[in-house]
Amino acid sequence: MPMNIQSIKEGLERTAGKSFDLYERRPGEHQLITPIFHEDADMVDIYLQESPKDPRLIRICDYGLTLMRLSYTYDVNTDSKQRILDGILANNGVQNDNGNLYLDTTPEMLYQGVLQFAGCAQKVCNMRYWSREIVRSTFYEDLQLHVITEMQQFSPVPDVSPIPEYPTTIDWLLSYNNRNFYIFGVRGNDKAKVVAISLLEFQKVPLSFISIIVHEDIEDLGNKERLYLTRNADRQYPALPDFKDRGIADIERYAIVQQPHY
Repeated sequence: MPMNIQSIKEGLERTAGKSFDLYERRPGEHQLITPIFHEDADMVDIYLQESPKDPRLIRICDYGLTLMRLSYTYDVNTDSKQRILDGILANNGVQNDNGNLYLDTTPEMLYQGVLQFAGCAQKVCNMRYWSREIVRSTFYEDLQLHVITEMQQFSPVPDVSPIPEYPTTIDWLLSYNNRNFYIFGVRGNDKAKVVAISLLEFQKVPLSFISIIVHEDIEDLGNKERLYLTRNADRQYPALPDFKDRGIADIERYAIVQQPHY
């Protein structure tokens, strides 16, 4: 049977007073008007409908508006960011159906469900503030995972010391067509400086290699650090997704057309 809107309104009034209201946007879909807002004073988008899974349940959802709002200021464009988003949803009991966030609840628990859903939507829209450090903590893990799962044809070896007495190791040694590729993950200015100096030392020996730098975000580097790497590295990827997209093809191409770096 159709959702009993009058009963729902009365139930919300008993628990939340007159602060909640329902507005029918289209048949069977009602927007919940609430005093719950985002930081810019826009109201959190919440809609109610009968749950497609069980007519006895009410579906609290947003019709994709929360993720649309997030996309205006923050792109969920890496595996790490997606894991963070998925974690927020899972921790708040919210599902994602092709962008439509939703939570199914009983009429008796509707008020609690609305607060739970609204809090989740606020956290999602604030991802840009706090997820940066979390994403950074997984950058090297994500690079490692990509190398060991997607680049096995290059016989990857981690933490190699090209010069035994030199304190710096390369993150990954890849080999292809009798060429050695030194892979460095770079997060921040300190690592950039260490890598730039190491490349100079490796070139003095000389060692035969092609150096590849994978940045967490090249825009985070200072001008000097970026210049040092540009002068000494053979190939740089501004961010990990770029390396995932082009790394394998580029290594195969470099192994054929480029002479070793001395």
